[in-house]
Order: sequence, then C-alpha cells, then structure tokens
Amino acid sequence: MMTYKGTNKLITGIVFGVITFWLFAQAMVNVVPSVQADLGVSLEALNIAISLSALFSGMFIVAAGGLADKIGRKKITNIGLILSIIGSLCLVFAQGAVLLIIGRIIQGLSAACIMPATIALVKAYYEGADRQRALSFWSIGSWGGSGVCSFAGGAIATYMGWRWIFIFSIIFALLGLFLIKDTPESKGETSGAFKFDYAGLGIFIITMLALNVFIAFGADLGWTSPTTIILAVVAIVGAIVFFKVERNKAIVLIDFSLFKNKPYAGATYSNFLLNAIAGTLVVANTYVQVGRGFTAFQSGMLSLGYLVAVLAMIRVGEKILQRVGAKKPMIWGTIITTVGVAMMGLTFLNDLTYTIAVFIGFALFGLGLGIYATPSTDTSVSNAPSNKVGEAAGIYKMASSLGGAFGVAISATVYSTMAAVSSIEVAATAGVIVNVIFGVLALLSIIIMVPQNAGKEKERGRVLKTEPQAS
Repeated sequence: MMTYKGTNKLITGIVFGVITFWLFAQAMVNVVPSVQADLGVSLEALNIAISLSALFSGMFIVAAGGLADKIGRKKITNIGLILSIIGSLCLVFAQGAVLLIIGRIIQGLSAACIMPATIALVKAYYEGADRQRALSFWSIGSWGGSGVCSFAGGAIATYMGWRWIFIFSIIFALLGLFLIKDTPESKGETSGAFKFDYAGLGIFIITMLALNVFIAFGADLGWTSPTTIILAVVAIVGAIVFFKVERNKAIVLIDFSLFKNKPYAGATYSNFLLNAIAGTLVVANTYVQVGRGFTAFQSGMLSLGYLVAVLAMIRVGEKILQRVGAKKPMIWGTIITTVGVAMMGLTFLNDLTYTIAVFIGFALFGLGLGIYATPSTDTSVSNAPSNKVGEAAGIYKMASSLGGAFGVAISATVYSTMAAVSSIEVAATAGVIVNVIFGVLALLSIIIMVPQNAGKEKERGRVLKTEPQAS
C-alpha cells in the first residue's frame, strides 16, 4: 500500500529533468549557424546530429518505460539524468563531428528514460487533483520547454556562446538528481525472475530506425528512390512481424491490450495527431519568409503568441479537467488548435491582414494545445494499469515523437510538391489543409473513444483495467 505521497520537491525535480531535454537539447535546432561556424562541420553532418536525438528517443522510449516498471522508475529517471549530463559534456567539449554525434545520441537515450519514468512516478505518488496538478507542471516542462527553447537557446548562444546551453542543462540535471534523491523507489508488481523481451526490442529498433530515416530523409533521397522504397518496405514488414511476434508472447515489449482501453487509446491517438500538426510550423514559417519576405527573426516573433498561450493555458486546462472531466477540454483544445491552424492557410489575404491572421493563429494553436495537454496526459496515465504505467507512458510519448515526425514530413512534402506545380500561396494552403485534417481526425478520436466521465472527481484514485470502456 502506498504510504509516500508526492511533494512539491519531487514535482520540481521532475520538471528539471524534463527541461534538460525539451529546453536545452531541443535548442540545438535554433543555433545551427553558431555550431557550424565553431566546429567547422558540414551542414549535412550537423542536421544528422540534430535528428539523432529524436531518433534514439523514439526507438528506446517504450523499452525504457517498460524497464522503469520492472527495475524501478526512480532508477531509470536517475539513469536518464546521468545520461543527460554525459551527453551535454560531450557537446561542451566537442571539437568536431564525433563528440557532437555521440552527445546527441546519448541525449536521445536520456529523453527515452526520463519521459516515461517521470510520468510513472507522478502516477505512483500523486492521486486525483494532486496528480493532475503534477502533470500540469510536467506539461509545462515539456510543452513550455519546447516553446521557450528557440528564444532561450538563441539568447544564450548570442550572449554567452552555444556551449553554455549544455552547461545549463548539466546544472538542471544535477538539480533534478538532488531533488528526487529522497523519493522512494516505485516498481510495477511482478513475480518471478526479471525477464525482458530482447527479440522484440531488436525487431522494434530495426523497424523504428527504418521508419525514422524514411521520415527524416525521404524528401532528400526522393520518395520514389530505391533507398526510400526499401526503407518503407522494411518499416512495414518490421511492423507486421513485430505485431505478430508480440501478440503471442508472455513477455512483450509493447502490450497491445493497452489499446483495448478506449480512453487510453483515444488519448494516445489524439496525441499522435495533434503532434502531427507541428507540420504547420514548417509550412507557415517557410511561407512567410519565402512568400512574404519575412526574416527568420520576424517569423519567430509571429509564434510568440503560441509560447505565451501554451504556458498560460496548461494550468487552466488542469482546472477545467477537475471541474468537467477530460473529454470536454480535450475537444475544446483540439477545436481551438485546428481553427488556429486553419487561419494560417488564408494566404489570399494581403500582407498586413495575413500577418495578423498568422499571429492570432499561432496564439490559438498554443491556447488549444495548452487546454488539451493535461487532460490528455491524465487520461492516458489514469487509465494505465499500475504495473504498466511506464510502458503506457512510453507509448504515449512515442506517439508524440512519431506524430511530429510524420506531420513535418507529410506537410513539407505536400508544400514542396505543390510549389513545383502551382503558386507558393496554393502550396502553403495545401500544406496547412493537411494539418487541419490531422486536427479533425484527432477530434473524432476523442469524441468516439474518450468517455464523458474521464478525469472527473469520482474517477480519482481509481485504477481502470485494460478492458474496453464504454464511450
């Protein structure tokens, strides 16, 4: 029986852990010129190094979540923070491509450990409104950190040097280790000797590697090139083999019965689709620079409303969740986000009017995601069995990574394809429409799968099983 109750100290430590990746490691995408000039590496090598963190995080996040359930959620969190320190040190001392690439790989493994393990700690040591509050702060560290990184990373790189980004990351990781050191260990209930699905992990890594390379480099390689086709075939065949192998084993990497729980499935599917809307950022930022003559700084300022709104609304989403349950704020947030995205597709407007529309669109984008974040995360966590919270959180976060990667790849492909055969305005509108479709599909998944009473007072503290739930 649980006797330890989570404290503000633990929440702060968890947030510092989450920030080490989302604020600092992600800031690398905004300091490319500084890093390239300092290290003298090619742009291609630098882009590969940047993408490696997301790649290794996506490949190992489910495995790390499952390990957290088996060997300890605090232990995996600590391992993640230590890996974050090692990865950051590699970048601080990098003099060329080797340490840069090694550091980015280690940072990806760090994120794979920290993300699901910290969510599992929240589920283990907080209940009801306290859990929802803790998840709000977790979301602020994740969503807020990703929003702040472009500003914080650029400011640090400009006034202190880009390496200081990772010195700060080390400091935050050390603070995270200190703040959670007195937290008791949390594990899922198991019997017998420790067992792990190594074969499943091997198949999963090959599948995810092929899928991620296909998504990240398909446009550069050419979508009809032999290499791209082979990658797609490997990803599809790997996914089929993985599903068949995992379905008939006692010890599995991914327990597909989790998706029999409709609230969990609805939260995970909608999370995937709303992260896919990130493709809007690529389309809108590219269009305003190429089609409307904005500088990179000016296009960045257009998204300032997103940053402010997402940070301001996460706690509001928590309060709405506590009053009316999870389904309504998830629906409201998805609708607001989709409307905001649609406004960025109004390319027929004149310069001033379109600029205002994009600024408002970004603000609505952030406002909607802020309202959605905590209710969605709480729905996924509260509907996971207590002995599989880490694994369930790993799948939920993997959906975020894959959604973002798919959304960016598909949106960029539609934009570039349409730009080659039509005007840039039509191309931008087409790219945005793709993301509106993602938003509509996310809305449908919530309406169909998430029950009306999800997250309400009477549901607090009750662990739901993984059988199908009435919607």
